[in-house]
Amino acid sequence: MISRSAVSRASQVALRRQSCAQAQSRGFAAAASTPAAFEATEVSGVSVVSKDAHGPSTKLAIVAKAGTRYQPAPGLTAGLEGFAFKNTLKRSALRITRETELLGGQLTSYHTREAIVLEANFLREHLPYFTELLAEVVAETKFEEHELAEDIDPVLHIKQAKYSADDLATALDAAHAVAFHTGLGEALNPSTTTPLSSYLSHTSVSQFANSAYARSNFALVADGATQVALSKWVDQFFKKSPNSGSALTSAASKYYGGQHRIESASGNAVVIAFPTSGLKAPDATVEVLTALLGGESSIKWTPGFTLLSKAAAGVHGAQIVARNLAYSDAGLLTLQVTGQSAAAVRAAADAAVKVLKTVAGGSASKEDVAKAIAKARFDALTAQEPGSAGVTAAGTAALHGLKTFQPAEASKAYAGVTAEKLTTLAKKLVDGKASFAAVGDLHVLPFAEDVGLTV
Repeated sequence: MISRSAVSRASQVALRRQSCAQAQSRGFAAAASTPAAFEATEVSGVSVVSKDAHGPSTKLAIVAKAGTRYQPAPGLTAGLEGFAFKNTLKRSALRITRETELLGGQLTSYHTREAIVLEANFLREHLPYFTELLAEVVAETKFEEHELAEDIDPVLHIKQAKYSADDLATALDAAHAVAFHTGLGEALNPSTTTPLSSYLSHTSVSQFANSAYARSNFALVADGATQVALSKWVDQFFKKSPNSGSALTSAASKYYGGQHRIESASGNAVVIAFPTSGLKAPDATVEVLTALLGGESSIKWTPGFTLLSKAAAGVHGAQIVARNLAYSDAGLLTLQVTGQSAAAVRAAADAAVKVLKTVAGGSASKEDVAKAIAKARFDALTAQEPGSAGVTAAGTAALHGLKTFQPAEASKAYAGVTAEKLTTLAKKLVDGKASFAAVGDLHVLPFAEDVGLTV
């Protein structure tokens, strides 16, 4: 027979174990609710930004302030991107490819309006190799004439053709052009009408690289590496990579507004853009308004709660999506309308503006606002996960002297958004000067005035 004292002791042990398990669970929950934030420092004259979630892989990237905003002539940013991971003074492009494949790594390059990004993804134990490789690429790429002619030019012409057939991309570039004119108004990709041969040569790209890859003009960003480990290899490899160029600069962005119309037979698109402050003064209200407008469902087989998805349901053959495009010193909240039928795109553009005006009138329900806040917070936090655009954003922030994304602060900011703030922001946008771009059948597509906008 078991004594009462034995039962009591067993109960106490069980309670202690349960208490420990609950405390540990709370600890895990607290850790999960506060994702790691990027930390910035400087090593051997290089801006180094990193965070470590202690996973098995690492994303390492050079983020250079050399996007289309900073290029002195058309095509130079695209040309410099194309030279990434080509022949260097130490390695041939073939050797780089084979060594990367033997290590199971991935290499890619791309550009935005503000940055060129050279990116490597690999198992974290191979950090020394890929740190050395990126240091070599930015300082010792050969920029050979035959590589431009045989490898880079043909790809650029294919990209030009693809871009010219993309009506939404054309409309986005046109909206940026009327919004900012120069700087951020430069086309993200050169069109088929851009005479690349007049501007692009291995010499001009090499000269551009001297400034683009100057130490003061790029940041090394790591997601999946400690500051200590990364600093050790940066100090070893990047201090041996002198660069005599000066950092690239661009005039501060100024918003103008206006409209631009481009005839196209491949499809139809309308982009409506409103000015925001961008990364220099991030506003959670802008992100929540973007989430409220939405246009895409996060749950399969349902239209979703967003206002634009409901509006698009009444217009057959067109899609409407809201996107917030944030840059270092400016931003655009865009309503992007696409479709094969010009009549459907016209109707959808009119519906999109009416939706924004209903929010300006204070009609957004509390339930929809709560959903939008949750969606905006989710989108912001998941954008910081490995494999996302968080690396580029962290590098861009570091290069412009801005604060990197702080998850805890962002969550607090989203929680502070109210329906009244959304109404005030929406009213400010619809009452202000918009940027309007239409691409497609201009006989049918509307002017900005036709949908009730001032430009």
